[in-house]
Formats: sequence, structure tokens, C-alpha cells
Amino acid sequence: MFVISKETVIASILEEAPETAPLFISIGMHCLGCAMSSDETVAEACEVHDVDVDEFVEALNARVGVSKE
Repeated sequence: MFVISKETVIASILEEAPETAPLFISIGMHCLGCAMSSDETVAEACEVHDVDVDEFVEALNARVGVSKE
């Protein structure tokens, strides 16, 4: 099971769970294949796009089938 955290690198998420791409696009992160995503964490992306990281991580995990416990 692939669990996403604040420190998970975006490129890893997209590789393991491409179904999460629409969530990234919804926060304004349209350049999913750019060089930044290969090293940027979820926390860093949320900070740049002014998104609550905890809510976004929860949404990402819900999309991949990991429920909040």
C-alpha cells in the first residue's frame, strides 16, 4: 500500500499513483512533468500554492484508497 506523507516527493506520487494528477492540477500545479516535481515534496508544493498540507495529504491518500485512522 502506497501511503503519502507531507515529505513524499511529487514525482514518486505520480509514478505510483497517477490517478492523483487531477488533485495536483486542482491546486494550480499544472506542470506535473517539470523538473521541480522530481525533487519537490507535497509540503513544499502546498506552501507555494497556498494550500493546507494536511487537508491535501488526506485528499491524496483518499484518492489512492488509504483512509485516515
